[in-house]
Amino acid sequence: MFTDTVAEVSAAKMRPKLFALLIVITSLSLLVSAIPAHANYVPKQGDYFAYHETADVDNGQGSIYTGYTDHTVIDGTEKMNTVYGNGTVASHYNYAWTWNDNQGSPTQTESSAGNFTWSSKTFYYVQGNDNQTGYGSPLHVWYYMNSSQPIGATFYFLNTQMSILDKNYSYQLPSQNRYVQSIYAQGKSSYYRNDTYGKFTASYTWSTYSDPSTGYVIGYTWVEQDSDSSGNGFTYTENLYVTATSYSLATAAAPPGPGLSSLLYPIIVFAVILFIIIIIIIAAVIARRRRGLPQHAYDYSRQPTPYAPPAPQTINLEPKQPPAQQVVIKEVAKVKCKYCGALVDTTALVCPVCGGPTT
Repeated sequence: MFTDTVAEVSAAKMRPKLFALLIVITSLSLLVSAIPAHANYVPKQGDYFAYHETADVDNGQGSIYTGYTDHTVIDGTEKMNTVYGNGTVASHYNYAWTWNDNQGSPTQTESSAGNFTWSSKTFYYVQGNDNQTGYGSPLHVWYYMNSSQPIGATFYFLNTQMSILDKNYSYQLPSQNRYVQSIYAQGKSSYYRNDTYGKFTASYTWSTYSDPSTGYVIGYTWVEQDSDSSGNGFTYTENLYVTATSYSLATAAAPPGPGLSSLLYPIIVFAVILFIIIIIIIAAVIARRRRGLPQHAYDYSRQPTPYAPPAPQTINLEPKQPPAQQVVIKEVAKVKCKYCGALVDTTALVCPVCGGPTT
């Protein structure tokens, strides 16, 4: 009974705490549900942006485009004049472009301007467009998106499906020489080109950077590869960035430089390649030396000769010079010739002077 009483008392003490915790959790859940999600920006009258764009054709291939390049510069403006209650936006565009190539063709310059409407709810052009030709209809605008979408969401620019890859991307804005916050999206597709460049199969990657607060464009890069069955082709690249905006662009931190971990892999690859090169060089040197040595053929038919010690050498101690000749001098007695008185050797038979006999 004592145990039951203690349990009841403990349970009675816990009930107010659990009740208070339940109230806190309920209040937090109601508060969270009351906070609205980030809403998409609604365009306003007077919104505008000016942009600078370049388009380049290079990396030509085949008999038609090898060595060929051209360059186009475009400067334009998009301005929102009136915003209606149903989300329709009456806008005005204008741009001018200059084109030249490396073949000595005359420089071409042209401009275009006009009014059109589009929907900030469906993102489609409604009546007319800003001179977007060859895309068909309906067509999405290329400069405005729903910035409240999460990472991984998809949307359309013109007729290309884009995927949001980063909502806090540091985009380097050349016109302001700084990094700004952006929504980074990318789309890949292909189409059949049939224009003044010719008939080509074109595959492209479109990377776009939009303002997180408004959804308006900040910049983009379009990289396209064109080719045909005859081996002709070229690379077509567009780069666009805003030069002035009615909306403020938030500064972003510069992306970090390559750290040790990012450099480690290239270093390892370089070391492995260097090691392989050294091994190849050493193997080549060894192989060359082996090729230079004479080959020896062993005659297995020969029988080994028993070992015989060398014969002892004869030691000659006589000098190598010839012996000196000995001269013997003999003394001979002489007597007087009895005829002439001259001295004559006793061995002579006649006198060498007078010829008289000595005996």
